[in-house]
Amino acid sequence: MVQLYNLHPFGWQRVVPCRREPSRFCCARGDLLVASAAGGCGLDAFALRGAGPEPLGSFATLGPVRCMEHSAKGDYLVTIEEKGKATFLRAYVNWRCMSAGSARVCVRMVGHKVEESYSEALKEQMSIVEMPLSDPPLCISCCPVTGDLLVGCKNKLVLFCLKYRVVNRNLTVLDFERSLILHIDNFIPAEVAFCAGHIAITTELDVLILKLEVVQQSADGTERSGHQISTLESPGGGGVEVESSSTHNLQPELDEFIICQKPVELLGEESKFCDIPVTLESTELPTEDTKHFQVRYLLFRRFTPDQSPFVFCEETKLHSLQLLPVYQTGNSVKADEETENKRELLSLFCFFSLPHAGYLYSIGKSVELISTYQYSEKSEQAVLTPQFLHVITSESLQCFTVRCSAAAARDEDPYIDTTVKACPPVSLDVCTLRMQLFIGPRALCHFKNNIILLTKADTEDITERRKPTRRMLSRKADSIKSRTDSESEPGWNLYIINTVSTIQLYREMVDYSRTYKNVRTESCIHLLSEAHLLVRAALMDPSVLTSEEKEELQTAFRESCAFLGDCYSRFDTKDYHLALPYYRMSGLSMTEVLKRLVSEGAEIQTYERGFIFYLTHSLNEDLSEELSKELANQVLQIFYLADPVQLPHILCSPCMRNVCPSTAVKYLQKVEKTLPSVVLTLTKAFMALKMGDLVMYEHEMDSYKETILACGFIGQPKLLIQRKDGVVLPTEFAVHLKEMQPGLLVAAIVALHENSKIELEEADLFFKMLCSDSENATPQLLVDFWEALLVVCSQEEILEELLLRVASQYVWRISKKQLPETKPLKTTEDLINSCNHFGLIFPWVSSIMSVGSPSDEGYHEDISKLQSLLCGQSVNIASALPVLEPLAEVGAVGLTVRVLCNTRQGKYEEALDQLLKRCPDAAVSYAQHELKGDSRAVWWNKLLPELCKRIRLTGNGCPVLISSLKETLSVVAMELELRDFLSLLPEDGTAAFFLPYLLHCSQRKLLT
Repeated sequence: MVQLYNLHPFGWQRVVPCRREPSRFCCARGDLLVASAAGGCGLDAFALRGAGPEPLGSFATLGPVRCMEHSAKGDYLVTIEEKGKATFLRAYVNWRCMSAGSARVCVRMVGHKVEESYSEALKEQMSIVEMPLSDPPLCISCCPVTGDLLVGCKNKLVLFCLKYRVVNRNLTVLDFERSLILHIDNFIPAEVAFCAGHIAITTELDVLILKLEVVQQSADGTERSGHQISTLESPGGGGVEVESSSTHNLQPELDEFIICQKPVELLGEESKFCDIPVTLESTELPTEDTKHFQVRYLLFRRFTPDQSPFVFCEETKLHSLQLLPVYQTGNSVKADEETENKRELLSLFCFFSLPHAGYLYSIGKSVELISTYQYSEKSEQAVLTPQFLHVITSESLQCFTVRCSAAAARDEDPYIDTTVKACPPVSLDVCTLRMQLFIGPRALCHFKNNIILLTKADTEDITERRKPTRRMLSRKADSIKSRTDSESEPGWNLYIINTVSTIQLYREMVDYSRTYKNVRTESCIHLLSEAHLLVRAALMDPSVLTSEEKEELQTAFRESCAFLGDCYSRFDTKDYHLALPYYRMSGLSMTEVLKRLVSEGAEIQTYERGFIFYLTHSLNEDLSEELSKELANQVLQIFYLADPVQLPHILCSPCMRNVCPSTAVKYLQKVEKTLPSVVLTLTKAFMALKMGDLVMYEHEMDSYKETILACGFIGQPKLLIQRKDGVVLPTEFAVHLKEMQPGLLVAAIVALHENSKIELEEADLFFKMLCSDSENATPQLLVDFWEALLVVCSQEEILEELLLRVASQYVWRISKKQLPETKPLKTTEDLINSCNHFGLIFPWVSSIMSVGSPSDEGYHEDISKLQSLLCGQSVNIASALPVLEPLAEVGAVGLTVRVLCNTRQGKYEEALDQLLKRCPDAAVSYAQHELKGDSRAVWWNKLLPELCKRIRLTGNGCPVLISSLKETLSVVAMELELRDFLSLLPEDGTAAFFLPYLLHCSQRKLLT
């Protein structure tokens, strides 16, 4: 559906002072080139800059110009000219020299050496490049990205690449090289369009869009490609055509009584079944840099003649084929040659039209129809721009809006259509901004903010016009005869029509939207969306902007976002959620939005879903903005009326810091009667703290058990934690809990971590800031959190990190003889009972500690926790060794740590050496506990010989060693055979000492 508004996109108009009737014209950057009609053989140049068109000069052509186009890339003009019965394709290079008054002209054939045509003295001359073809040229198109030229002929397209030939170091000239021919059988192009490797072709009723893709060459020189659509042939070679699928055969079926073929639309991969084979023929000389191409089909559409009694079948023809590129914003700021070379293509659009309908497709990242334009009367020609579609009919110039900027915005920004950013949808109905009456519009073109329009009064008597009878047609090309051009007649004019500035039209659209504000909300939103897209399109075309214009457009863009946010907030629409991203894009603060929407002094006011949605999301974010007391109280009232369930949550927002706590409690008490919850109770306690009412605080906190309260904080973490500029900050509630209920605080933070409400590093920072008065770098409350998290955490990576952290803290305190500033929440026994990462302390460890230094007793809790941690099986000893290094030489504690580490690593012999050296009393106890299974051989291979050796050195003066030897002999006698046992006994030993063990070993053998 096309909306109709009566706006004023057109400004002033001027008449171009042409001496002869124009037949063709085009814009060349800031100038206008006009070809004469009725046998004229010349081109006139006019400057479009300034107050009006000014003649620049003229130059002759070979014959009447039937088609012409200017290429911004290379600044050359290409024409199709007729002389006699011959048709010529010519390119005018450096034509501005002729328009400026120079008389020097160089005519050369394409492909010939340019050095012969140029010299240092003749570099300021126009060069005419003749491009001979085997078939007459029918249509032409220049690529705005590369400057390459595409020529349409019967059954083929010829591609000429733009080249820059260096004549000498001071002179570089333009040239062309015929590089590729696309053979298309039984296809006569009426129009072609070429842009960035994309080719669009139309016949009278068919549209075909192709893309040339570079083929990767393999090592053996063969082509590798994922699209086997067409093949490349060398000159003189035979090409292989594409076979079409029988299921997509578009030929008329013989058993159907039809004359015209069926209408068809094939998009993307399906378009390769259009039964139009394309064969590529490379014509350029092969070099190392030669590119090899393949063809990919993007779109095929076939129309049927209009069979209505009001339209002649002969008049149903496609026209105004165009490819419109949209570039990445930010790649260029000025329209000079250097920045144009750097522009990167973002999106590409294709437009074509029938007499009563136009079609706009996006063919960039995907192929889809984005807009259909229904004209009120038969169209003659249309021109697509990034902001508008201009259409001429027999009586008017019409201006439509387009959706190119909406589609390109989504290609450029992945955050479009999220809660962060928004853009009016591509599917939004287009609208007619203006239908400007003219007498006999015939042709038009466009450049920046200028429209060039040719009008001619029709003096032919319509009543005498021959009306062709309706007849059934087969759409063969040779059955259609074009109308002969009428003889030159007076009554023509060539106008330059200025389109008003984007800002001026934007202001008018905004003002116009206010007339629908209270009557038709959808029309108001639609018109504001059009205004938004108008500004967005201007911002996406930076080549036409100065810094001042860009700033003005950005201001208008933010303003349009604010207007759209107002609409989605005030109106009851299904897209109410768009209020949030539009307000975000507007740059308005929450205070400014509230002042726009909330009526001052209103006790009761109805608030729509969009406004509540915006407020809810904004208050739940970590914004640094604080609302005033008045606005905060108003927000409180709004949510009590509109969404009372959200009251506890919005009261915890940093934005509501200035809210009156007593008023908040009154509202919470009213909500609690119907919707009680733990979060609501905690919020009431928070407000009581702000009021200084500790009695009320304790009453609320006693309403639930601590475990339920800890889980309640999961529902609203901001009761304890707030974020500012990405940094976590403790609230007044958290500070109070630290002093009065540290266990509840730690349990709550553990619950938040396990429910992904806070990261481990954030929790560390939270406790460090909460205990900033602590002398220790790591406060005890943080250690309590780590220990509590070890009990419930199941993530392997976090567990390893936590184990190393608590071990490091225990080691630091022991080595520095530093006591915790507060009493730990859990004892060693608590951790052993609740956490499987802490093990029972081994007896031999206790044995070592029993003979340790009395000075360690003040740090008994940290020592026992460290030993319990090492007695468990969770700590990675290899990773923990650097952490434990400071305790290596610290008395009995260091000995237990070293022996525990060696044991966990399977170094039992080293562990025994350490024990026998420093604490032999614990050697046998260690062996009894650790030397089991595969390690039992250490009893007789290490412990027994080592004890004998040490007793031999010390004599009988060490009863501990003798006692250990007796226990060892008892164990070995039970394990070994008599012969093996006997071989282990020292030769110089006393027989009476060892005899009882030998008898025991032999008796055990007899008993078994």
